Amino acid sequence: MASFLCYLMSIRLLFLLPLFHAIATDCFASRQPLCHDDESSALLQFKESFVMSKNACIDPSGYPKIASWKLEGMDRDCCSWDGVECDDDTGHVIGLDVSNSCLYGSMVSNSSLFRLVQLQRLNLAHNNFNFSQIPSGFSHLSSLTYLNLSNSSFSDQIPPKISELSKLSSLDLSYNFMLHLRSLEGLVQNFNQTESSTSQLHSDIISSA
Repeated sequence: MASFLCYLMSIRLLFLLPLFHAIATDCFASRQPLCHDDESSALLQFKESFVMSKNACIDPSGYPKIASWKLEGMDRDCCSWDGVECDDDTGHVIGLDVSNSCLYGSMVSNSSLFRLVQLQRLNLAHNNFNFSQIPSGFSHLSSLTYLNLSNSSFSDQIPPKISELSKLSSLDLSYNFMLHLRSLEGLVQNFNQTESSTSQLHSDIISSA
């Protein structure tokens, strides 16, 4: 009799375990902050400002990461989008990696990208920004510690405001052969003020103005 009761209890537990798992999953998910609406909107506007062209991919393995960004169904949370990293506690977008994403078009000064003011890491490398100038709007991203703009067809002067990014510990501008710099000292002055011992500047691409 006792063994039969144990059997019945084990069967009941087998049915209840999926329910407990679903409840625990929902509770965990409810504690995870969702992407902020203004930041998901900024990302979608950034997406719409470029053409996704396979010809713009430097590496054959590249693919348009932003193609999957959308506010539908299970994809409403931008923290789950390809290339997007969010803070686990606040839900703010702190990392964006759209390197080698087949982006083609000009980077404009009022790009919605510059509304992502919590960004700490940004990688736009290996795209084709159509020889546009690096916008001074990057200076709005004051929390940046890592910025990679390498091999992305930027041209003209490197904006002095880049040097206002005092938290920046890594800046890569390599393989943008149409870039010019008036003063290397002005660009790296804030690098010397950072506490990081790994601060680096990839300056092998900088040509004399």
